[in-house]
Parts: sequence; structure tokens; C-alpha cells
Amino acid sequence: MTKLHRIVKLLVCIGLITAFMGCAATRTHESTGQYVDDSTITTKVKTAILGEPGLKTLQITVNTYKGVVQLSGFVDSAQNAKKAGELARSVAGVTEVKNDLVVK
Repeated sequence: MTKLHRIVKLLVCIGLITAFMGCAATRTHESTGQYVDDSTITTKVKTAILGEPGLKTLQITVNTYKGVVQLSGFVDSAQNAKKAGELARSVAGVTEVKNDLVVK
């Protein structure tokens, strides 16, 4: 009976350790918390861009990974590309902005 309890405790510990390691961040993967934070940042950047009348939000794509925001898509002028980058930088939690917007 004692041996059975030890085996069960060992299996439960192994299961818990595996579960916690599955939620940990690595170089190439975000943790669950980082993913949620990045989703929030992406939403805030999209909202900021949507609030700017000169920018066409449907032509701008926003991706966030570990606080780094990447803007891609098309804008009408270099001034609009610069404005979108400034709006993205103004959002809390953004560590860097990669502005890959193309002027058409």
C-alpha cells in the first residue's frame, strides 16, 4: 500500500512538472502570459490606428511577438507610414516597432 502511494505521488509530480514546462517560454515560443500580453498590445495598436482618420486600417496588418510590433501592408504616403509607426510606439508594452509599411 505504501509503495502504491509513492508511485502515485511520483506520477502526479511528473505530470505537474510536465504541465508547467509546457507553459514556459523558450526562444522560439511564447508563454501563455506573453501570448495574452501580445494579443492585448496588437488590439491596442489596431485601435490606435483605427482612430486615425487618414489611415486605412484594412490595409495595415499588425503582428506582435514579445512586445515587438511589426506593421505591414500599404499606405498612401510616407507621412501615413510614419504616423502609424508613431501610434504603435505610443502604446504601452511596445518595446520596438518594425515598420514594414509600403507606400503605394
